[in-house]
Amino acid sequence: MNEKHAAGQSSRPIFNRRQFINRVAAWSAGALAAPPVFQLVPQAKAAPTQPLLAVAKGADYEAILTKVLEPLGGLAPFVKKGAKVVVKPNIGWDRTPEQAANTHPLLVKAMIKHCLDAGASKVMVFDRTANDCRLTYVTSGIRKIVESINDPRVSCTFVDDRKFVPVKIAKGKAVTEWDFYKDALDADCYINIPVAKHHCLAGLTLGLKNIFGVVGGKRGELHQSLGQKIADLNTVRPSTLTVIDATRILLRNGPSGGKLDDVKELHTLIASADTVAADAYATTLFDMKPDAVESTRCAAAMGLGEMGLNKVKIVKV
Repeated sequence: MNEKHAAGQSSRPIFNRRQFINRVAAWSAGALAAPPVFQLVPQAKAAPTQPLLAVAKGADYEAILTKVLEPLGGLAPFVKKGAKVVVKPNIGWDRTPEQAANTHPLLVKAMIKHCLDAGASKVMVFDRTANDCRLTYVTSGIRKIVESINDPRVSCTFVDDRKFVPVKIAKGKAVTEWDFYKDALDADCYINIPVAKHHCLAGLTLGLKNIFGVVGGKRGELHQSLGQKIADLNTVRPSTLTVIDATRILLRNGPSGGKLDDVKELHTLIASADTVAADAYATTLFDMKPDAVESTRCAAAMGLGEMGLNKVKIVKV
């Protein structure tokens, strides 16, 4: 990048989201000679309303997903007929469901079914993993259970490095440009279903931190000013809906875990269109205050959601 770009005086055009998607598609198809650096124009926001957050408990994970979505109106407000949907779980680690390092496969399967029932034309499941994806997709149980749905509209694929495209982060404070996965950017609906767990650097990894699974580059470079960078990245691909898997949480030695003694079963799901509120509530499950995690504070300060749970309508079902 030359000095002019580094100074934030790029001569590149600014695109809205639809133009951005079309340009990325053209580049991927070979119609453009080189991958451009895109800058997304922030979309106008409606007047703020009180965030709604639902919490459900139960041992039948498919049943409690249905229950936790009911106060939000089900998936109809989020998944429109014919929509291309990304269901983004944690599949990062070579760990079994019992070890609580990845999203529970039953939750992933149930979410996909809800998407199809809502009329999704395509449902994609993927993650840029930390361990070898050929192991994590199998050991987590996620690939097998997704394939068991046996529907041509559903896919569980490994991340393709050729699909990462550079994006200017207009609102970024600590990171102003990074590579994002085209399929995540292109989706009509991005459903974020992380597992709630301890993280050695971030304190906890919840909904906001799950964005790491759709960014490229050397992610280790993001670890300085990590909380702010997590918030910055979420301005590019905000979640349409976040459902936090707290069916069993990892209390220590995260994010990879490995010891069953570090796992606590809570049989709980948290759902909200406000990822900041979802993270704030999930933090309390670890006996921590809602503002204890830096990424939650930074995202709230940027206006990405509500951290104060007294300002959130919480429905327990």
